[in-house]
Amino acid sequence: MKNILCIGAGYVGGPTMAVIAKHCPEYRVELVDVNAERIAAWQTDRLPIFEPGLFETIQLVRGRNLFFYTDVEDRIDRADILFVSVNTPTKTFGQGAGRAADLQYWEQTARLIARRSTRPKIVVEKSTLPVRTAEAMEAILSASGGRVHFEVVSNPEFLAEGSALRDLEKPDRVLIGAHSTPTGRQALQELVDIYAHWVPRERILTTDLWSSELAKLAANAMLAQRVSSINAVAALCERTGANIAEVSRAVGMDHRIGAEFLRAGLGFGGSCFRKDILHLAYLCESSGLPEAARYWEEVLRMNEYQKERFVKTMVRMMFNTLAGKRIAVLGFAFKPGTSDTRDSPALAVCKLLLDERARLAISDPRALDSAREDLKGRAECSFTSDPYEAARGAHAIALLTAWPEYRELDFRRIFDAMEKPAFLFDGWNFLDHAALEKIGFHLYRVGAAAAD
Repeated sequence: MKNILCIGAGYVGGPTMAVIAKHCPEYRVELVDVNAERIAAWQTDRLPIFEPGLFETIQLVRGRNLFFYTDVEDRIDRADILFVSVNTPTKTFGQGAGRAADLQYWEQTARLIARRSTRPKIVVEKSTLPVRTAEAMEAILSASGGRVHFEVVSNPEFLAEGSALRDLEKPDRVLIGAHSTPTGRQALQELVDIYAHWVPRERILTTDLWSSELAKLAANAMLAQRVSSINAVAALCERTGANIAEVSRAVGMDHRIGAEFLRAGLGFGGSCFRKDILHLAYLCESSGLPEAARYWEEVLRMNEYQKERFVKTMVRMMFNTLAGKRIAVLGFAFKPGTSDTRDSPALAVCKLLLDERARLAISDPRALDSAREDLKGRAECSFTSDPYEAARGAHAIALLTAWPEYRELDFRRIFDAMEKPAFLFDGWNFLDHAALEKIGFHLYRVGAAAAD
């Protein structure tokens, strides 16, 4: 039985190892993390992250061939294949602050692998990294004096939170990059053989190491660019009387463009898009391409503008002041189907509302604990799992995450319990607007005329 070890038990490492363990029972799969609380949660019925289908998969493999540990150093040398899935946030200090990738945790892990290994290993880059980071990994690993051979392979994740299990079980593609040396090709084939247990061979794409690293950043940047582009069009729709839903439908039917990521709303969030575009822009600038860097930075600026514009519309429609007014916030996760609030559009909107001295009653079916942590110390915020309680006495509702259950709410009951006039700001064009207007709501929807 070969041993797979994954360092980092977060949103990528956890689901990925669970699916590998499910389809590859002949492998022993170990998930390690220095966060003891997180590791303990993986071994309970209350997992540290929410993903549809994840709990059921974990139940199948936990204790069979998937195991969880905190003793990272002791586990390294037992592994034949070692996935590195540690955090690579944006730097907050020094050169490249606010843009470049902070690789300190990644480097610490690489040094730990080199120090604790006595036999050959395949080291798999699973974290999102700048192009040619594998070169630095190899330099650190080879500093062990050549006593152990390490083969570095790139295998970036293309998971969307809320559908991570589906993306793992039926991926558009699995990307594996390696050196074209005999040992590089052998390591690449080892990874191909793992994924081939359940992924059709034609969906397993093999490339050189550098192309694999860059493809992940490029994919996220392209997706984020589409979100910012359609939101720029939505702003124009509000000024001209065009309908953003119809524009998106017409544009998306062009097979050269497609319908994905052409939904106007509050913009993109989560742990990847902003971070990866910043890293890509920094790579462009440090490579002597300032114009390309500015292009990608404008995608981010458009994303921030969309949230600012949403709050400005709220202020304008609510008689140019939100001071002291109760706003019921429906949804805080960065998108439905996850408990993750990292870089959530809802968090940004809430902070802007607090700047206007509004009082917020925040509700979310999955992310309420994270919301409390993100807004800790803000006395103007209250938190409840009951959206009806959040709306009681509110001057307005701001729908900030498009959870499906919000479509099932009794909005007549909500309207009756609110201050009048009652406003509803649909940040995702998600609800039945005709029915809401019939009830009596003063309604705003992104990309519709009569906003700002």
